[in-house]
Amino acid sequence: MDIQRPRGTRDFLFEEMKERREIENTLRRVFETYGYGEIKTPLFEDLALFTKKSGEEITGQIYHFQDKSGRELALRPELTAPVSRLYINELQKSPKPLKMYYFGSCFRYERPQKGRYRQFWQMGCELIGGKSPESEAEIIAMAAHSLEELGVKDFEIHIGNLGIIRGILHQANAPKIVYDTIMAVIDKGEVEELLKTLNEVEIDPKASEILIKLVGMVGQREIIKETSEIIKDNPKSVEALNELDELLDILEAFGFTNYKVNLGIARGLDYYSGIVFEIYAQGLGAQKQISGGGTYNLIEIFGGEKVESTGFAFGFDRLVECVRLCGEEKTHHKTVDVYVAPVSKDVKLKAIEIAQKFRKDGIKTEVDLVGRKLKKILNQANNLQVDYVILVGERDLKEGKVTVKNMESGEQELVEIESVTQMMIDLLK
Repeated sequence: MDIQRPRGTRDFLFEEMKERREIENTLRRVFETYGYGEIKTPLFEDLALFTKKSGEEITGQIYHFQDKSGRELALRPELTAPVSRLYINELQKSPKPLKMYYFGSCFRYERPQKGRYRQFWQMGCELIGGKSPESEAEIIAMAAHSLEELGVKDFEIHIGNLGIIRGILHQANAPKIVYDTIMAVIDKGEVEELLKTLNEVEIDPKASEILIKLVGMVGQREIIKETSEIIKDNPKSVEALNELDELLDILEAFGFTNYKVNLGIARGLDYYSGIVFEIYAQGLGAQKQISGGGTYNLIEIFGGEKVESTGFAFGFDRLVECVRLCGEEKTHHKTVDVYVAPVSKDVKLKAIEIAQKFRKDGIKTEVDLVGRKLKKILNQANNLQVDYVILVGERDLKEGKVTVKNMESGEQELVEIESVTQMMIDLLK
């Protein structure tokens, strides 16, 4: 019977796992520097958690099932809804703002293709109960800081405010169904489809003209002034634009200026309430978006208090590809630094003892466990690219010594057993 891994999933081998773990640990370090603590939610939740957020149609895109008691459950397709559920269950009475981050796998039943899998990973942050331009700026600055720490240079963060477009639709008295349709089309970024949609729905022609202008507004900060002239007769839109302008001032105080104002970011989900942003890595080509985020009110939808949150998530798999293609070349980290080689069976126990002492002192160590001949041990050490081999021989042990072999130069040196651990620590610094 030939059993293969399920379609849309992957196996990760040693080198790829080291690469992924290094990226994960870098993000953890940055997030914790900003005061965020890690949380973890279950792999499966009540199906209603996701249908309430995204509508019943999501059931066709996710793995859902009944458990043995007939409960409707689903493997999580994303992590924002579970974080909101966790907050309602555990943290509503906690002092705010709350800073939390998460890392975990998600599942979607979609057609597998390049860069899209049925099991994938997300790593992101949520700041709950702290809506302010300062909080939003910190979130964006932290995302940028994370990419800089990963060595990614060629990225752009596009920032907008949904209140600008919503103010136009509100003033035009757009019906709710029309409102949602237009926002969804803008979210897809297809101008021709937007033109067609605006022609089909009953909306004020002047509002349509303004919307077409706004969705094409992408560029540097001077766009703010240009936009203010276009929307000057709409108080709600002007207020949202002023919020965006203030955010950019604060973002620059955080030392980040590599952004673009993009008023065409719409987020077709009505729980987003203000600032939105997307991060693009130019080296990834058509699939260049590696993150998205913004300010939203999802908790109230699930029956909690009205509290706004700001958050973002990296598509971790795409981020790994980005670091691989767009980042600085990383120093190769060896799995093993030292190989302990018993020259004969009589000294294997002492070799294990020495290896274990190295390990307890933080030295990445391998020891021969299968009784290889010395030549094969040295070949294995070469394959592992170790720096030093410790040759443990019966004659040397009688003198309380071992032989340290430098695998690069081939030089060998007799060393007292009592001092060999400190010698390795010093050499491997």
